[in-house]
Amino acid sequence: MEPTFLSATVLLIVITDPLGNIPLFISNTRHVKPERRVRIILRECLIAFAVLLLSMFFGRQFLDLLHLSDETLKVAGGVILFLIAINMVFPGTGPKLGGDESDGEPFIVPVAVPLISGPSAVVTAMMIAGSNPDRMPEWIGALTITIGVTLVVFLLSARLRDLLGQPVIAAIERLMGLVLTAISIEMLLGGVASYVRHLGG
Repeated sequence: MEPTFLSATVLLIVITDPLGNIPLFISNTRHVKPERRVRIILRECLIAFAVLLLSMFFGRQFLDLLHLSDETLKVAGGVILFLIAINMVFPGTGPKLGGDESDGEPFIVPVAVPLISGPSAVVTAMMIAGSNPDRMPEWIGALTITIGVTLVVFLLSARLRDLLGQPVIAAIERLMGLVLTAISIEMLLGGVASYVRHLGG
């Protein structure tokens, strides 16, 4: 099933997981002066946007270079998203990207990549853009909203952590993990169905 603008936006927001990344972002910027934090957030979000935008525009060519079909991308993307979803629902069952604390100012790694634009987000961006390249303005809009949400969450990260508390943030992340589980299964089944139809044709 081809994603809509709304479903693409929701999927990108869920997979980038800005609320779940609050503790990791705070730990990686704990040595940064408050007056520098806003500039760092703007820079890292812009870099992450550029990475995901390049994935949307040139992901198809990269897949063609490797002779990978859309069905393969859907199945691989479904598996990756499922593993990420399991880790969101059951924390500690898999690696959490960007979990190392840094003693300096983060630059690209680990905030922009892989905290925001990790492998799962790159694959998702490629898959969304590849579903219908003619609707690229919509996909760019969905990506812009996603990065905008991440930007706002990171700017308010300390307040949100104090306001919601770690248990509430963890509960929201688990809920998003359940949503992502359903999306990943749908993607996986769609890829398998497309491959079976291709064999039958």
